[in-house]
Amino acid sequence: MADAFDPSQPPADIRSRIDTTKPHPARVYDVMLGGKDNYPVDRQAAAAAIANHPQGFLTARHNRDFLRRAVTALVEKEGIRQFLDIGTGLPTAQNVHQIAQAIAPESRVVYADNDPVVLAHARALLTSGPEGRTEYIDADLRDYPSILREAARTLDFDQPIALGLVAVLHFIDDDEAYGIVRELLAALPSGSWLIFSHMASDLHQEDTAKVVESFKKSGLTFYLRSQAEVERFFTDNGLTLAEPGVVPVPQWRPDGAAPVPPTPDPEYYESLDLIDRIKYHDINDLTKAYVAVHAALGRKA
Repeated sequence: MADAFDPSQPPADIRSRIDTTKPHPARVYDVMLGGKDNYPVDRQAAAAAIANHPQGFLTARHNRDFLRRAVTALVEKEGIRQFLDIGTGLPTAQNVHQIAQAIAPESRVVYADNDPVVLAHARALLTSGPEGRTEYIDADLRDYPSILREAARTLDFDQPIALGLVAVLHFIDDDEAYGIVRELLAALPSGSWLIFSHMASDLHQEDTAKVVESFKKSGLTFYLRSQAEVERFFTDNGLTLAEPGVVPVPQWRPDGAAPVPPTPDPEYYESLDLIDRIKYHDINDLTKAYVAVHAALGRKA
């Protein structure tokens, strides 16, 4: 059952749900983005993946920047003012509401995730400007009926909504994944959009296989999909793919504007392990881009 975030919920109750003995996808992703909201078991899983392919973390970085570009395009060019971001992960810089409301302050954003660590940081996802609104739903993607019901408290389902499913469907097998997307899109009105990315089975196959195998040994499950299988999430639901279609994530309308943190003192930088160096990497040079993620944007007629 989905629950809207209750700011009065005691932190101890949330912490009691956190399992620090097993890696969680949202926390491992946070490690790959250079975040700090993770546990040793998550860092170990990320480190094992990077040991198999030292540039593998770029997939997470490029995937996150795709979200920035897609949200910006929808707000600036398509007039979208409502977003439902499912599987949002831990708050970082450039969250959906920050991107959208910086352009259109009246934008409304609903986040949904099922990790108690994300729930513990939900207050950071609710810092909306006065003209807009943000809400957080504590729910698993598979419980989409409850997500839709709770989201309707904030979003107007008579007006277009952008559904974000960014790097989340590769945790769900075919028997469920296509049906979940079908039901979510069926609930959205004409003119709505799907923001979508997914780990690829047909990009950098040898290196990707090593990374996925290391994650599986850590207890995480992945269902990789090809470009054609990703396209099905759009074509099966009558969506029109926006240019340039389903492409490797850095190739989706690159703008060379991915944020680059200031480079630290060289001596300090050299003292960091590879994981802690991740956040300082400039991903704007696409000639060095390692990616194993497909990305696309599509519109519902």
